[in-house]
Amino acid sequence: MNWIFEDGRIYSVDENNELLAETTFVYKENSEVNIDYTYVNPALRGKGIAGKMMEVVADYLRKNSLKATATCSYANAWLKKHREAYSDIISKDIDDEAVSCKIDGNH
Repeated sequence: MNWIFEDGRIYSVDENNELLAETTFVYKENSEVNIDYTYVNPALRGKGIAGKMMEVVADYLRKNSLKATATCSYANAWLKKHREAYSDIISKDIDDEAVSCKIDGNH
């Protein structure tokens, strides 16, 4: 997948510009972000795309010296599962973050 990086958004589209996968995040204080949304096109679900996307997000955060919390339930669970490998990008506040699902752009 080819990833497109925008301020607060990392995503991929196909040749028809259809959204394949997307993560959005909001900048907080102290060089932290809140990952508030993840999406994988239904046709691609169950193929490990969300995990690959989170690896891309984690690498982006690492390269930009950012730490993350996550109100997105998937991102929160992924960060906690990979806490050891990505300890440098996970905020100390990750366990205190209220988690919710964002559907159609709304919590």
